[in-house]
Amino acid sequence: MTAEQSTADILDAAVHVREAARSATSGVTGVDTVLAALSEVMEYDHASLTRWDPLRRRHTTLAGSYPDEATAYIETRLHHDPMFSVLRSPARGGLWLRDVPWHLLAASPGFQEVLCPLGIEDGVAQCLFAADGRYVGMLNVSTRRPRRTSDPARAVVTLLTEALAAAVGPCAGPPPGEITTAVPAVDERRPGGLSPRELQVLAELTVGRTNREIAARLHITPRTVGTHIEHILAKLDLPNRAAAAARAAAWGIEPSR
Repeated sequence: MTAEQSTADILDAAVHVREAARSATSGVTGVDTVLAALSEVMEYDHASLTRWDPLRRRHTTLAGSYPDEATAYIETRLHHDPMFSVLRSPARGGLWLRDVPWHLLAASPGFQEVLCPLGIEDGVAQCLFAADGRYVGMLNVSTRRPRRTSDPARAVVTLLTEALAAAVGPCAGPPPGEITTAVPAVDERRPGGLSPRELQVLAELTVGRTNREIAARLHITPRTVGTHIEHILAKLDLPNRAAAAARAAAWGIEPSR
């Protein structure tokens, strides 16, 4: 991206990113074309798109240009980094390096052990979420030389997250062990590996009931309801109860009358 690049140029480049993401989602092209198109939105020295594997509990790089050591960190250690809990919130946009408070950088092995030795001075890390709230992967972009990323470019990266999430998600059916939204509520395989009681609690979340209200309906304690919800979020790899409710609704799960 040049210093003279206008907002119109950036928006035009964003359209190319979306087109590349659609092609990658359908399997026509590789994910590397998405990163190539993204370089027209903002210049970078390194970038990667990774897919989260909930079974192996790690990221898998689909396309990227980071050195091997940095790639290994992103794949196997990044989700344990203190900054990841900040990134993981679906409500926030990307986390730009220059905006991170120093105390977080000081506590981050990823910054201290990986980015600093590479001379990285700016960039963005963006968690990607599917429409049903599932965390599906991550975009990482880094630059060595100080480059001021324009406000339009920063906004565009955030707006592109839905297309990027689709690109990193599986396009030829779910990986082994994954449950799709087509699984019916009565499936004997128990969607997501949830227990019968967890499925009952999950169903109650679809109508927005509180833990106390769920406890009264199921004749258990609010504390037990909270424990069930924690297990549901962990098993389905979801960030909050709202995302769990959305997943249940997509599966067609409803509370008993």
